[in-house]
Amino acid sequence: MPSQNPGTAHNPGALRDIRVLELGQLLAGPFCGQLLGDMGADVIKVEPPVTGDPMRDWGQGAEKVQWEVIARNKRSVSANLRVAEGQALVKKLIAHADVLIENFKPGTMEKWGLGPDVLLAEKPDLIIARMSGYGQTGPYSNRAGFGGIGEAMGGWRYIVGEPDRAPSRMGVSIGDTLTATYGCMGVLAALHERAQTGRGQVIDAALYESVLQVMEGLVPEYDRTGFIRERSGSVLKGIAPSNVYSCKDGEFMIGANKDSLWKRLASAMGREELGDDPRYATHIARGENQDELDVLINNWTKTLTIDEVDALMIEHSIPAGRVYRAPDMLEDPHFQAREAIIEVETERFGPLKMQSSFPKLSLTPGSVRRPAPSKVGQHNAEIYGELLGLGEAELAEMEGRGVI
Repeated sequence: MPSQNPGTAHNPGALRDIRVLELGQLLAGPFCGQLLGDMGADVIKVEPPVTGDPMRDWGQGAEKVQWEVIARNKRSVSANLRVAEGQALVKKLIAHADVLIENFKPGTMEKWGLGPDVLLAEKPDLIIARMSGYGQTGPYSNRAGFGGIGEAMGGWRYIVGEPDRAPSRMGVSIGDTLTATYGCMGVLAALHERAQTGRGQVIDAALYESVLQVMEGLVPEYDRTGFIRERSGSVLKGIAPSNVYSCKDGEFMIGANKDSLWKRLASAMGREELGDDPRYATHIARGENQDELDVLINNWTKTLTIDEVDALMIEHSIPAGRVYRAPDMLEDPHFQAREAIIEVETERFGPLKMQSSFPKLSLTPGSVRRPAPSKVGQHNAEIYGELLGLGEAELAEMEGRGVI
């Protein structure tokens, strides 16, 4: 298992000269910070004193380790943004930053005297990434919003699940991570613009609009034909064959939803005549006969093991794959060869396996250069001293008053 630990020589990353100040909590803002940090940015995370980011206690299982992923490559300082002295302290940190990330309810930063108008007036080259439920403008902008709500309003939830059941959800917070990813894209575009003009700007990333971006033809299909997509379980209606099929020893995914691929699958099944059968020969025909086609394929796969079906799919060059859980990923030789999963020496849990940085850059690849900070405000002395010149006594006094 590849190891990435503090002190190990790594490529510093494409964003090695960029400093990011992360004010957000939970998922959208912090995941944006994780992406930028993985690419080399110096990410300073501002947490509430004592309690810190609620993400420290999130995750599944007996020990909560999700923080170790989302807070990697970050340094932690504490500051009470609800008091004037804490706001002033963070404002001084912003003067030393290239990028500011926040995902508070719209209006909160303005209430704290940290709105874009104030910050850009003092630092015109600052890039501000704002993530919220509904965006910074519009009649819903002041409403509270979580990722699940964005998934519902963006169209995702309605089409996920079985047709005869209520809308379902994905097993991860996809609305938040999509928004963070679009926010990161916005930061990278804004950094390019700043390199040309010297100007900073504001990125307004809404949860529901981030989900809407990946909804493919859902809106134009309705606009043009009145068609409304419905829940379709494990398949995408009209796209066949593309489903999870039963084998003797488990489930296997096959995607042969293209005329030439269907012919190959028919050959792999020993049923070459089906490749030209008018019920299945074309994309439209397979979509119309999707249910019976899935039964036909499933009746074949259930006579074989996963290994046997997998070998046939490879032989006939058909997109297919096993349905993985975490143990399968850790054992897979391709995951290992690509270093998709790495082992990080964490402060709280010791060696911990997690997903590597992504995407892969050939010249300036990302890396995990430091583990997640185990303590709230762990780097107060280092950062407040390094950037603001504050001494130990002054910091201790502020800590005693609950400012940091």
